[in-house]
Amino acid sequence: MRSFLKPTAGVMCLLALAAAGCSSESEAVTSYAPYVSATEASANDSAGSPSVYNLAFVIADGGDCTPSWNGTSAIGDSSVASRVSALKADGAEVRVSFGGASGKELAETCSSAAELAAAYGSALDAAGSSLADFDIEGDALTDSGSVDLRSEAIALLQEERTDLAVSFTLPVMPSGLDDDSVALLESANDNAVQVSTVNIMTMNYGESYDGDMGDYAITSAKAAHRQLKEVFGTGDSTAWRAMALTSMIGTNDVDGETFTLSDAAQVREFAEAKEVAWVSMWSTFRDQECEEGDADEDDALTNCSGVAQDAGAFGEALAG
Repeated sequence: MRSFLKPTAGVMCLLALAAAGCSSESEAVTSYAPYVSATEASANDSAGSPSVYNLAFVIADGGDCTPSWNGTSAIGDSSVASRVSALKADGAEVRVSFGGASGKELAETCSSAAELAAAYGSALDAAGSSLADFDIEGDALTDSGSVDLRSEAIALLQEERTDLAVSFTLPVMPSGLDDDSVALLESANDNAVQVSTVNIMTMNYGESYDGDMGDYAITSAKAAHRQLKEVFGTGDSTAWRAMALTSMIGTNDVDGETFTLSDAAQVREFAEAKEVAWVSMWSTFRDQECEEGDADEDDALTNCSGVAQDAGAFGEALAG
């Protein structure tokens, strides 16, 4: 399940990529792997029959180097364990996603690479997973100290767990990854982290981007693709298979940005054509229409999409 490997004596060793590891180029396939709540089930979780679920999120419990689910549930919480078992019941895998937009990522609170690796490992063990996603954004992305500490810790973890597949989830613009995201990938490369996938968040570009969100997603992917080729020294095909695309369905956090069902179908078609590793969305618990007149219960940025749709329709569109 290796992908990008640290170059030795100027030579980059690359293996073909698939959704959860390596395969031959003829076997490459774009899977569907939505983000789900680690603590609450949604009736829309299974829409599109995901092959992998991204469990959101493991963050630090306060200011300690102690992992928790969303800062509210202990890593060994029995209800989370039951939820993970239910998600796996039909043969799907779970990928533990560390970080996200809220709370502290563990690299910001742990004092050493060994301590951080142990914290990451305990979360992976709790979920019974060999797939780790690091969603790094906001202050965590600009903190070079925690970026390098994380890279060191992941490298240690991969020495211990030879089957560990690592993805980085990073913000993107139609112009590509920003300097901080590129620096994070270079840090991972410098520390011999073997990166399976770079998952770009095709969302929330800014108020000046009020055009077609499907087109923006594809433009962003093409720009990031060029950057991945440069950072990792690989060719077109492998760089595409090292990419994942995550869209925020329906209403985005930025006024004027709405990702429609048509955009979802467009992104899926593009991803299949390029043999992108996987496509995802934020999130299954938003994959339903808001109930008109029920503002207290429905928030288009929290638990519904803000667009007209059947429940689970975005999952079906992105799954293809």
